[in-house]
Amino acid sequence: MRWTLKPKPNQETVQFLQHALQVEEPVASLLAQRGIETYEQAKDFFRPNLKDLHNPFLMKDMQKAVERIEKAIENNENILVYGDYDVDGTTAVSLMSSYLKSEYPNVATYIPDRYNEGYGISFQGIDFAEDNNFTLIIALDCGIKAIDKIAYAEEKNIDFIICDHHRPGENVPNAVAVLDPKQTDCNYPYKELCGCGVGFKLIQALASKKGKNVEDLKEYLDLVATAIGADIVPITGENRILAYFGLQVINSAPRAGFKAIINQIKKETLTITDVVFVIAPRINAAGRMKHGQYAVDLLTETNVETAQVYAQEIEDFNTDRRAADKQITVEALQQIEDNNEKDRLTSVVYQPDWHKGVIGIVASRLIETYYRPTLVFTKSGDKLAASARSVKGFDVYNALEACAEHIEQFGGHKYAAGLTLKEENYEAFKQKFEQVVQATIDKRLLTPEITIDRQIELNDISDKFYRILSQFAPFGPGNMSPVFMSDNLHDTGYGKCVGEDNKHLRITVKQPNSNPIVCIGFGLGDKLNLIKNNNHFKAVYSIDENEWQGNVSLQLKLRDLQE
Repeated sequence: MRWTLKPKPNQETVQFLQHALQVEEPVASLLAQRGIETYEQAKDFFRPNLKDLHNPFLMKDMQKAVERIEKAIENNENILVYGDYDVDGTTAVSLMSSYLKSEYPNVATYIPDRYNEGYGISFQGIDFAEDNNFTLIIALDCGIKAIDKIAYAEEKNIDFIICDHHRPGENVPNAVAVLDPKQTDCNYPYKELCGCGVGFKLIQALASKKGKNVEDLKEYLDLVATAIGADIVPITGENRILAYFGLQVINSAPRAGFKAIINQIKKETLTITDVVFVIAPRINAAGRMKHGQYAVDLLTETNVETAQVYAQEIEDFNTDRRAADKQITVEALQQIEDNNEKDRLTSVVYQPDWHKGVIGIVASRLIETYYRPTLVFTKSGDKLAASARSVKGFDVYNALEACAEHIEQFGGHKYAAGLTLKEENYEAFKQKFEQVVQATIDKRLLTPEITIDRQIELNDISDKFYRILSQFAPFGPGNMSPVFMSDNLHDTGYGKCVGEDNKHLRITVKQPNSNPIVCIGFGLGDKLNLIKNNNHFKAVYSIDENEWQGNVSLQLKLRDLQE
């Protein structure tokens, strides 16, 4: 692990915040690092307010989108709500369709089949719309690059409204309205919304025309918070407000579908981490293993008993998904070994029968072993399809762009992308991708980095300190859970390995003049020798609560140890 200590923030700002907020120096310093410099900014950070959401009409084409939907309702047209099969897409479709249906009956949903149609808007979906007399399609979490598909729909007199958040190409489709804050000529103040977030801005605009405000739309925020967490967009600005209130809805008044999942996992209060690692994989499993429509059915169902049945189906898909990704990961690691590719700067693996629904997860798993840009390919029809994942700091989207001569189609983000290519181009692509990465990556990025917010003393850690840190939540990119470093530590003599195969480390640490505090280090069992014989060492950790036999105490969640 590479330890990187964040630069110290401006000390005048820290002192000002300390005095203005009546907080300890470490708290003021953490706030300043997050760009908070005034009392007002701190108040907005600690007390998110729905009133601080931006006016949706600041988004380019929003007025056109609203007028076209109002016209469709006035003329009794059939509206098709179309979205991708992942969490962002299915939550966005659930949000948009349930809002429209609360006002108007002629609304249906369409999720493309991951295997027959692939990502995004498909010709098949447009043919379905034509066959069933839909004259308006609202596309969510996809469409910004579907120039040919939108032209095809135009020939059939089907209008499109696109709600997307992916990077546009040089040209955008000729749709009635294109809502995407990442368009260079869109002046919307917040650029990092997810697809479901853009969908929410559209229903916010529609509702405002009926005299409703954002408070009236709170029931939809559980969907938005789930999409924000699952799509790994920054939890800053508007996203943080939406996630904050969305979590409140999940925990106090969840829709029937969420309630059914929560009943299965038997957890009382869900954090954004639970949403990412517990709810999102289940929703995703539908599109991965069967069909994304199952997720939409679950998330739009209002009857709790029926939702329970849907949730059980999805739980079964998730169990199958776990088994598949475990098996494929083993096979992929073996392939890297067999091909003698451990020393490359990229992992590119392919097997024709790997399950297309889990190759993205497998790519992430491979990065846990070989920390480098990774692509996992499988056969998809007469082409090969891949999921790409990257390491922190390296833009895999740009690297793929440099290999465009070998690729049929690709799209995505800096850290995650998807592509298709012809089988005969696979080897040439594999070599080119390795060359591009070798030429462009900073070699330091190939060692996992722990970014440390600041160094503190163990005596800085108190119940009050932890209580304030908890109010920094919800955590995520742009507002990560604080990570600390302390040095001159020693174990009090009770350190030991615990868990299956003694993989984990449980120690109690002290500094001179501090009280002892318990630490758990998952996957750090091999560091036991470092802490033996009263050795002094440094630790990187986050602060956590541990509940044991009804007692709650603070503990350190170790990330790494060094001499």
